[in-house]
This record gives sequence, structure tokens and C-alpha cells, in this order.
Amino acid sequence: MAILKIARMGHPVLHRKAEPVEDPTAPEIANLINDMIDTLEDAGGIGLAAPQVHVPRRVVIFYIPEHRAGEEEEEEPQPLTLMVNPVIEPLTDEKSVDWEACLSVPDMMGAVPRFDRIKYSWTTPEGETDERIASGFHARAVQHECDHLDGILYPMRMEDLTLLGFAEEVQRNQDLVNSVRGE
Repeated sequence: MAILKIARMGHPVLHRKAEPVEDPTAPEIANLINDMIDTLEDAGGIGLAAPQVHVPRRVVIFYIPEHRAGEEEEEEPQPLTLMVNPVIEPLTDEKSVDWEACLSVPDMMGAVPRFDRIKYSWTTPEGETDERIASGFHARAVQHECDHLDGILYPMRMEDLTLLGFAEEVQRNQDLVNSVRGE
């Protein structure tokens, strides 16, 4: 397959709503997903949305590695998940603020509020429907990737832009990181 170029903040494809996929089983969607998998592996991220690779379609891939999973059942590691036309439903009004980074906003991090618990559903590339309940980092990652489908980058969700910075500086200043996490 191919490694695709990742769009960076400022590119118009990242600021518009992606089009629904009419046929999730179409060969061009399978090719796109395969290229997205190669691109994600090359970039070293945990998720990627089609608009990030200059394709304005509602396709997301992600996984939750063991070191990012929590202790609750909904926070278990998740295998590589291929979602077409995903839909998110918050299961609570409660939100938490935590740090996020993005392949389209390279070298930066920001503290972003996200719903604590969600249900999300999608169509698989085989044309079947699936759904999961998620909390913790799992819920955060799904919301982050699906935001790309609506033209939203994480800085647009931030309530305090003083908590946006270069990742290297934020990580060097662990007191700031811990204060956002309430530690």
C-alpha cells in the first residue's frame, strides 16, 4: 500500500465536514483504509481520520494500546478498529480535561475537555454495524478522531489556551501536566 501525506492544521480539508461513505464495502474505501493503516504505523500515532490524509470522507481508524488502557472494562486495550460513518453518543454530561496531541498539529499538546463516557457505533468495511461503550482514554481517543470528521481540531475544543504548548516543553514541566490531571 502507500504512506499518505498528513494534512497539518491550516489546511482547508481539516476544517470542513467530511462526506458520508455511501458504500463501506467499496474497493476504494478498502484501499483508503489500507493506506491509512500504513500511514498510521509510519507516523507512530494511535488514530487517524480520512480528512487527515486529504480525503474528506467519514472514515476513522484507531487502536488503544495496553499502556493507555485503564482499569475499567470499557478502558481495556482495543484492537485496530476500522470505522466508517461513526456516530458518538455521550452517556453522561460529565467531562474531564486531559492532554492530547495530534498528527495534524505536530509537536504540540493541549488540555482538552471530553465526555467521560460515550457509546459509539459505526459500519465496518464489510458492511456490518458495530458499537462499543467507552470511558477514559478510549472515549477521549474516539472523540478526538471523530472530531476530524466534523472539521474540528483539538485546539478548537480547548477552554484555556494557556494549556496549549509544544509537547517537549509541556512534558518537561510535569507540574503543569499533573495539575491538569488533578494529581
